[in-house]
Amino acid sequence: MKFLVISDTHGDIKKAIAIYENCTDIDEIIHLGDTKKDADELSHLIGTDVISVKGNMDNGYRTDDAFKTLDTECGRLLITHGHMQNVKSSLTNLIYLAEEHSCIAALFGHTHIAVCENINGLYLINPGSLTYPVPGAIASYALVTTSEKGINAEIKYYSPENLKTSEKSSGKAKQSTVSPKSKVQGGFLRNLLNNSDRL
Repeated sequence: MKFLVISDTHGDIKKAIAIYENCTDIDEIIHLGDTKKDADELSHLIGTDVISVKGNMDNGYRTDDAFKTLDTECGRLLITHGHMQNVKSSLTNLIYLAEEHSCIAALFGHTHIAVCENINGLYLINPGSLTYPVPGAIASYALVTTSEKGINAEIKYYSPENLKTSEKSSGKAKQSTVSPKSKVQGGFLRNLLNNSDRL
């Protein structure tokens, strides 16, 4: 299975659709929160299910919807936004949660910082943010491939020059189907809410 993993789109899924249209061999999309409505809209526009979890901007503070597990050919994946595990302070709680559920990898967001590491046999994968990468970083996503041989994960950086959606004639959603949203681009308050693990 090949997964397109995205996180922290915060109301703007144009880049996610462009990436999906150019990755012809994607089996599933995983959206790691902030915001879940983006995952729902993405699912509607491309006509396929999107595996998603709630983030801190979705009022995702119940323990029963703070994470999911996904069984694959090579083992179980933990899927979470990460705010309930306080990933901005430490990855310890995330690692414990993954181990508790016998996962071989933990996919998380919230920090807007791309990570792809193997810690004592546990893969920690954060795709970063397509919409609001941290200052100095580039919008990013992850490609995760699972097979009976194991798991492979790779951080990719968004570059419009590498996308050729206008040359594609597949039946997938075109970028033009996404209507631009006018929304306030708040600075301080948006950052305060996003950077709070529990508000």
